[in-house]
Amino acid sequence: MQRHSFAIGLLAIALAVPSSAQVVEKKALTLEGARKVIAAAVAEAKAKNAPGGVIAVVDDGGNLMALERLDNTFAAGANISIGKARTAALFKKPTKVFEDIVNQGRTTMVALPDFTPLQGGVPIQIDGQVVGAIGVSGAASAQQDEELALAGAAAAESFGTAAAATGSAAVTYMEGSKVSAAFVKGAPLVEVDGYKVHASRREAPGMAEVHALDTDIIYVLEGTATVVTGGTVVDSKTTAPNEIRGSSIQNGRSQRLAKGDLMIVPNGTPHWFEAASNPFLYYVVKVTAR
Repeated sequence: MQRHSFAIGLLAIALAVPSSAQVVEKKALTLEGARKVIAAAVAEAKAKNAPGGVIAVVDDGGNLMALERLDNTFAAGANISIGKARTAALFKKPTKVFEDIVNQGRTTMVALPDFTPLQGGVPIQIDGQVVGAIGVSGAASAQQDEELALAGAAAAESFGTAAAATGSAAVTYMEGSKVSAAFVKGAPLVEVDGYKVHASRREAPGMAEVHALDTDIIYVLEGTATVVTGGTVVDSKTTAPNEIRGSSIQNGRSQRLAKGDLMIVPNGTPHWFEAASNPFLYYVVKVTAR
C-alpha cells in the first residue's frame, strides 16, 4: 500500500511538471534578417573601400540562407564564404579561433569534415542565442574579411525581442565600451528597417555620395572636416540600389564642421567630405524615406 501510494505520488509530481520544462524556446533567423545582415556587411565594405568580397549567411544548422557577391571578387570566394559561415554556426565560435589553433600546431583539426578554419566567419546571435553565422571572403585581407563579418553580425543585435507581449518595439542598448570600440575603425551600430546609426570615423577625404532614400543626420564628436553639399557629382556611378558615388563635387557649397556641430543632408542631396582631420569622429543617423 505504501509502495502504491509512493508511485501515485511520483506520477502526480510528473504530471504537475509543465510541458514547457521539456522543451526550450528557439529563435530563428528569417530571410529578411539574413538580408539585413548582408546589407550591413556590404555597407561596411563600401565604407572601407574593400576591393571585393562575397558575404554568405547561414542558419544555425549551417544551411545557406542568402549570399551576395561584390564586383571583382575571385570565383572561389562564394564557396569559401559559405564554408566560413557554416563553420562559425556549427561550432558557435568565430573561425579565427580555429585558424589560430591550426597555426599553433594542431593541424589534425583540418581533417574534420566540412570545416573551414579561415578568419572571416562570425556567429550571429539574437538575445544570446546563436541563430546562424556570416562568412566573408575576398576583401582586402583576412582581417578585413572579419571586420565586414562583425559589422553584419552586429546588425542582428537589433533583431532581439523586448516587451514582445505588449507588441511594442524593441529597445536597443549598447555599452559605452562597445560604442567606443566602434569608433576605433568606424562601424555600424544599428541597422534596422527605417533607420541606421553609424559610429563613423574618417582620417582623410572621401568620395562624393548621393543617397536616394536616406537622409543623413551628422553630429560631430571630434575633429574638423569640410563638407561640400549640392552641386554636381563628378564621375558619378551607381554603386548599389539608390546609391551613387563619384570622385568629387562641382559647384557645391562648402561647410566647415567641428565638435558639437550638426548637419542634416536630405536624401537626394550630393555631399562630399572634401577634407577631414585625422581622426574625424561623428555619429550618422540615416533615416530612410518610405
